Amino acid sequence: MLTPHTVPLINRERSILAFQERVLAQAKNNTLPLLERLKFIAIVSSNIDEFFEVRMANMQEQIQSGLERIENQSASEWRLNIQAYALKITQEQHQIFFHELLPELKKESINVLDQNEWSTKQHEWLYHLFTQNMLPVFTPIALDLAHPFPHITNKSLNFIVDLKGTDAYGRNIDTAILPIPENLPQIIELPSPNGETQLTTIQAIIEAFVADIFPSLEILGLYQFRVTRNSHLYIDKEELTNLHQALRGELKQRGFGHAVRLEIECHCPAHLKSLLIKEFELSPEDLYATEYHFDFSQIHNILEYIERKPHLIFTPIKRHIPARWENRTDAFSEINRQDVLLHHPYDRFLPVVDFLKEASNDLAVRAIRMTVYRTGDDSELMELLVNAARQGKEVNVVVELMARFDEATNLSWASRLEDAGIKIVYGVFGYKTHAKMLLVIREEQNLKGETYLRRYAHVGTGNYHQGNARLYTDFSLLTSHKEVTASISEIFLNLSSLAKIPSLSTVWQSPFNFIDRLLEEIDFEINEAKAGRKGHIIARMNALMEPIIITALYNASQAGVQIDLIVRGACALKPGIPGLSENIRVRSIVGRFLEHSRIYYFYHAGKEHAYLSSADWMNRNFFRRIEIAVPLYDKEIKQKVVEEGLLWCLEDQTAWCLNGATGNYHQAPHINPETSVQYRLIQKRLS
Repeated sequence: MLTPHTVPLINRERSILAFQERVLAQAKNNTLPLLERLKFIAIVSSNIDEFFEVRMANMQEQIQSGLERIENQSASEWRLNIQAYALKITQEQHQIFFHELLPELKKESINVLDQNEWSTKQHEWLYHLFTQNMLPVFTPIALDLAHPFPHITNKSLNFIVDLKGTDAYGRNIDTAILPIPENLPQIIELPSPNGETQLTTIQAIIEAFVADIFPSLEILGLYQFRVTRNSHLYIDKEELTNLHQALRGELKQRGFGHAVRLEIECHCPAHLKSLLIKEFELSPEDLYATEYHFDFSQIHNILEYIERKPHLIFTPIKRHIPARWENRTDAFSEINRQDVLLHHPYDRFLPVVDFLKEASNDLAVRAIRMTVYRTGDDSELMELLVNAARQGKEVNVVVELMARFDEATNLSWASRLEDAGIKIVYGVFGYKTHAKMLLVIREEQNLKGETYLRRYAHVGTGNYHQGNARLYTDFSLLTSHKEVTASISEIFLNLSSLAKIPSLSTVWQSPFNFIDRLLEEIDFEINEAKAGRKGHIIARMNALMEPIIITALYNASQAGVQIDLIVRGACALKPGIPGLSENIRVRSIVGRFLEHSRIYYFYHAGKEHAYLSSADWMNRNFFRRIEIAVPLYDKEIKQKVVEEGLLWCLEDQTAWCLNGATGNYHQAPHINPETSVQYRLIQKRLS
């Protein structure tokens, strides 16, 4: 019998890298607009960076601590295989960028020029720029007894320089490190006589004028390199007295974590590679050499200089606002009349902003409570909370300070909100508050004229980040359902006080009843199938890794339950294996927008239970985070979520299907792009 300890799984790191291949396929897709293909290259680069900063850093720590075997192979063999996989993707990135995308840009009169392509006038102009604006801020460091190897910050641009000669003090200099200051522009627009867009890189400028940085020395070679470091923030619970202060101190150390990857030009001499490997305390396998070295994070800087011609970018979509919302008397009466559903980015995020704006100005509103995970630096919602507090409302905000790579932004907002008199809670240490909830408590009158407090809530599958709402697919629900809003109110009280385990009747919450309620739904489908009746599960999420749930799904498949999973990223479940999972299909949708919704559907003897959630099916979401899943009671809204959020995904011929036997993904050889769920949703909003 299968148990969570023996269940067959696809390795998490391998599955994460497989997702990067699917994103990279978008950059190769010549039916997409050219500048959008460039963006997909940048997305893969950012994702791979995070993979090393987080996942590989964690695995290397485990291996160094004594982990001996992974996936029926030695830890060292596993590590070599994963590193080879990552290097293959990195090399393919460079191949696509240099051999496909740059030539296509050139056809559009957009050129990224090397030094040998500059005109004489451009060369003179750049030399003046170099001597006046760059040379004074460089700090080349010759390596000798008095100048040890400098600290190299995470993901910064640097050169190692092979030299020959003696300096003014008679010292023999053979190697130097040249860090590039982060405040220098990485991409420079060149004066062009033909109206073309001509750009060059700071790397090309340094290579052209490096002799001015090392006068009197012979330059034997100049090689770019970049080091990726462990970005985990370590806060000791035993020594913690103030999370806010502790996190500020730890953020300053993020760039000093141990190295996990070294990227360098492949033609760098062996003795310089060995020097860098030694200094960064890496193994030779941690070196990622490519024919061309380019920092793909600079693609966004390239795009700043390019005119957004219509054929080079996606056609802007018409983002929709429900007519009933535009014609509302006020937000509260409209939500009372019927729940409001929004499907972002096809529907605008504005109704959520309107809801909070009206709440902040409404004299009848007594309290506002909200969770903050990611909001962005410039957040209208945060400003509305400040406004509400200034108008005398009770405002409580649960700020998640440990939202990875958004810690500094959340620290800043926490300070700003506190200064406005808002009561800030940092949740429960060790449990990230990942649920997306906004609760408004309003004084109203019943038909008898008696006053009472009524609750209104917004719950979502995505963050309170208005920028993300234009790029990520997510669902938002505005509701005044008494049981749902009562449960959300209880969760807020639980987060801000020493409360007992909440007794939730409708909403699922981790780390309490979430996984148990999910398993109950799966078990119901199993029992139905065993009784000869229909059993069907459809679920959509970003990642599926938890062995307990995968075991339950395998058992459901063996009982005859039909299971359709839409998993954008990493998936450990092996679908389609005879005798194990032949009734399970797994597909991944990668397109213009980042698929981010979490939706769970269970046929439930024809009653059709459906939930919107903030949680993926991973160990951390069930046991180390505050997550919620909210049932959909409104039949019209439930039908829309199931159709747009699930069924259309299953009809999408552009989706990638997972082969459980190999762990590889594939697309159908002949696909109709008009079956794409994203295309259909865009067209639906136009009609």
